Amino acid sequence: MSTLPTENGWNSFQPLRLYEGFWTFPHFLESIILAQHRFKPKPGDIFLCSAPKSGTTWLKALSFAIVTRNLYDTSNSPLLTKGPHHCVPNMVGFEYKPDVRQPGIPLIPTHAPYHCLPKSVLGSDDVKVVYICRDPKDAFVSMFHFAANRRPKENEHIAIEEAFELFCLGRSVFGPAWDHILGYWKASQERPEKVMFLKYEEFMNDSELYVKKLAEFIGYPFSFEEEQGGVVKKLIDLCSFENLSNLDVNKTGKRHEDDDEATNKTFFIKGKVGDWQNHLTPEMANRLDNIVEQKLSGTGLSFELNNGSS
Repeated sequence: MSTLPTENGWNSFQPLRLYEGFWTFPHFLESIILAQHRFKPKPGDIFLCSAPKSGTTWLKALSFAIVTRNLYDTSNSPLLTKGPHHCVPNMVGFEYKPDVRQPGIPLIPTHAPYHCLPKSVLGSDDVKVVYICRDPKDAFVSMFHFAANRRPKENEHIAIEEAFELFCLGRSVFGPAWDHILGYWKASQERPEKVMFLKYEEFMNDSELYVKKLAEFIGYPFSFEEEQGGVVKKLIDLCSFENLSNLDVNKTGKRHEDDDEATNKTFFIKGKVGDWQNHLTPEMANRLDNIVEQKLSGTGLSFELNNGSS
């Protein structure tokens, strides 16, 4: 670990390390490397993948609600008493606590880039991968505020201008953001039966359509009777920001008992499309848009830039 390039500017409480073209925290990196060598997927496993602050919590909650809907209804779902990150623990830590996986719950979330997933996953025809991405401007703003809330109180937080500069240089958690997005996009084009690529903004705009598509892709399709009975809408309402953020467990609970900064509340920053307009100058937005447009050029992937929606 000590031989890897280090970036100290983005988060004052923990440095980033560069590994296989991406920057990440040492404890994430250690788990990723261990998983690359040791992780053995089970048939039917579903990897939920995203860059940080790109719809991760929402995707976890919706996927959990979909796969457990025959075990629980919306009145007794574990999502009402546990945060989504407790219902669906991240791949980080799997190698230290192999029993972290709940029986019957095939969901495995990770922020790892596509090429950093275990080869046992990349080469398997029995594992599905779902990826959600977001307009990088909104993702940056959300990440900046999340990092500010997570830092130890005695540490001064980085200025948004400095954080933005590093983000544009690709030096952010699991950045460069565009390379993270492109890895999964290309995989979804090459193996659409294995990798599903979602845009957060499209998901938000037509949640019912995309929840049905998601359920179909991961092997838990809704029946005609369920659709007619309003089950899809009930799950969407259960997993909505308004509902989950107002639950006691997500107002006062902690992700880890010994971590005062990682409260459940910090994972519920309202994911409003176009919120970047309240935090970035037009010049900053144009600069990032130009970078993204250049990086995605010729790939068939694009975002509707500069108008606050995608």
